[in-house]
Amino acid sequence: MTIRVLLADDQALLRATFRILIDSCDDMEVVAEAADGKEAVALARIHRPDLVLMDIRMPGTDGLAATSAICADPDLADTRVLILTTFEIDEYVAEALRAGASGFLGKDVTADALLAGVRTVAAGDSLLSPLATRTVITRFLAAPAKGVRPADLARLTAREREVMAWVAEGHSNEEIAGKLVVSPLTVRIHVHRAMTKLGARDRAQLVVIAYQSGLVQAAPRG
Repeated sequence: MTIRVLLADDQALLRATFRILIDSCDDMEVVAEAADGKEAVALARIHRPDLVLMDIRMPGTDGLAATSAICADPDLADTRVLILTTFEIDEYVAEALRAGASGFLGKDVTADALLAGVRTVAAGDSLLSPLATRTVITRFLAAPAKGVRPADLARLTAREREVMAWVAEGHSNEEIAGKLVVSPLTVRIHVHRAMTKLGARDRAQLVVIAYQSGLVQAAPRG
C-alpha cells in the first residue's frame, strides 16, 4: 500500500524538499501541500491522507489548532499527524500530543529518520523518543484532563496496566518483552487491547492517558 502524505509547512522550499524525498519512495506519495493550518485542515478533509506532516509554527491557524481539528474530525479517524518542530522540547508539542498527534520529529532529522518516522506513524504506532517521553510528556501532560479518571483503568487487566506503564515510560515493545519474558507480539496485543478499551487512537494517546489517569507519575521538574 502507498502511504498518502499531506505536507503542512509555511516554508515553500522545505515543502519542496520533503516532497522530493517522499515521492522518491515507492511506498509513499505526497497528495497535497498546505502553507498554513487552515489550509491543512481543508486539504485533509478533501484528500483523506494517511498522514499529515505538520509544522507547528505557521501564520494564521497554526499547526496545533490544525492538529486538534484533524484529530477531532470523525471523518479523519484514519489520518495520523506527525509533528515537525525546530525545538524538540517544546510545550506546543505536548499540546499537539494531547490533541491527538502521533508523535514528532525535529526539523534537523535525517532523511532516513524522516521516512522511517512516516512509515512508523502511518502503521498506527507512535513516534515518541525517550527524550520526549521523559521530559515533554512528564512535564506537560501530567495535569489531569477532563474525561480521564483513574477508574478508567479498571477496564484493563493487571498485565495490560503493567504494559501500559512500561509504554508510558518510553520502552519499546522489544524492551517490554524482555522485562516480562514474553514475545514482542504478546506485548503488542496487550498494547492494542489497552488502546481499544481506553479509546486511544494510537500509542501516543495511550501514553497521555497513562499520565493523566495517574497510572504513571510525572517526574519532578528540575
